[in-house]
Amino acid sequence: MAFNYSSAPYAIRDDIPIAYDEYWQRLSAPGSWWTGAERVAIAEEVRTALVCEFCQERKTALSPNSVTGEHHSTTTLPKLAVDAVHRIITDQTRITQLYVDSLVEGGISKEQYVELAGIAVTVFSIDEFNRALGIEVESLPDPLPGEPSGYRPERAAEGTGFVPMLPRDGAVDAEADLWPNGFSANVLRAFSSVPDAVRHWMGVAGAQYLSMRGMANFGQQEDRSINRMQMELVAGRVSAVNECFY
Repeated sequence: MAFNYSSAPYAIRDDIPIAYDEYWQRLSAPGSWWTGAERVAIAEEVRTALVCEFCQERKTALSPNSVTGEHHSTTTLPKLAVDAVHRIITDQTRITQLYVDSLVEGGISKEQYVELAGIAVTVFSIDEFNRALGIEVESLPDPLPGEPSGYRPERAAEGTGFVPMLPRDGAVDAEADLWPNGFSANVLRAFSSVPDAVRHWMGVAGAQYLSMRGMANFGQQEDRSINRMQMELVAGRVSAVNECFY
């Protein structure tokens, strides 16, 4: 059942809680590289990162590697996985290729990192929506049993970013739905070595921002209260505040 947003100070479009509820259901199930329990634990660490004193100390340091300590953690995830989640939430602008490579050396594959990152940014996006409205964040779902599929698209390759991606013309066969009509961007391709990470993130982004089809509309979308120019002004300001220079 979708979260009850009746206490929100503003009217919430019906598709938003539906999209969130669908995401929580997907989160609870085994993914490509993490179990349902691990995926829910990643989501829990997203929230824990915001009150982690070690993260706060590292964020203010000249170099993240100049500070030693232990994360405040509430799960049994491997320490490297906890660190990855906390960095994505609190210090993402200083994640480097060397850092991602160090995760691989420590036993966290690039595909595991991609799935973890997909969960982190999607959960954080939902939670920030609630915080902006001054209402409590949703309860995390109970995990479902089962093992990860280990699925990796054959065409995923290194060369563009820190992790493997599908090429721009690589959304074919089982991945044909990832970017329809040949439209693509690196922000979409970034999660494409774990196709479900793209699908799950876009399910939420389509409600919070625009669907793939909606991105081609540069005017006023019927179910949006503000037009595209206003949306991009807000998005640009938020990106600047978050030091997201993409």
